Amino acid sequence: MNVVLASASPRRRELLQTAGVTFTVKVSDADEHIEPDTPPHEAVMSLARQKAQAVAKSCPDDLVIGADTVVVYDGAILGKPADEADAARMLRMLSGKTHTVFTGVCIVRAGKTETFFEQTQVTFYPLTEREIAEYVATREPMDKAGAYGIQGRGCTLVQCICGDYFNVVGLPVAALCRRLREYA
Repeated sequence: MNVVLASASPRRRELLQTAGVTFTVKVSDADEHIEPDTPPHEAVMSLARQKAQAVAKSCPDDLVIGADTVVVYDGAILGKPADEADAARMLRMLSGKTHTVFTGVCIVRAGKTETFFEQTQVTFYPLTEREIAEYVATREPMDKAGAYGIQGRGCTLVQCICGDYFNVVGLPVAALCRRLREYA
C-alpha cells in the first residue's frame, strides 16, 4: 500500500517518519475554503478532506492523508499570523489562558473517505511583553497556527497540556496510525 501525505508540513513528515510509516509527499493544490462560523472541529476536518481529496485525484490507487490544525481561543480560530504584529497580538491573547488546538485528519483510499479530529487543551504561562517580543524575533511563530510551535522554542510558553501533545505539533499520530492499521 502506497501512502501519500498531502501536506508540506515538515512537522507532519517527521511525526509519520518517527511512527515508522513509509510515505511520499504530494502537496495539495486545493483551494482551502470554509464557510464563516463553521465550528472549529468541522473546519479542520473539512480542510483536511479538501487537501486529501485533491491529491487523491492524481493518485487514486494510493492511501492519501490530509491534515489541518487550528488554534481556538474564546471561539476565534487563530491561524498563521499575517506578520510579526499579528503574532504578538495572538501571543498576548493566549498569555495566561487556556486554548484548544484542533487537528482534522482525512484518509482517502479507493474512493472511501474517513475523517476525524482530535483536540488538546493548552495553557500558557502569563507572558511579559519582553518574552513575546523575543519569541516573535526568532521568527518561529510566523508559520504556525496560533503563532507558536510547542516542539520548538514555543515550549517555554506552555504551562501544561491536556490531551495529545502530537496533536498540538500538527498530527495526532497515534490515533492516525491506529486507523491506518485497518487499511493494511
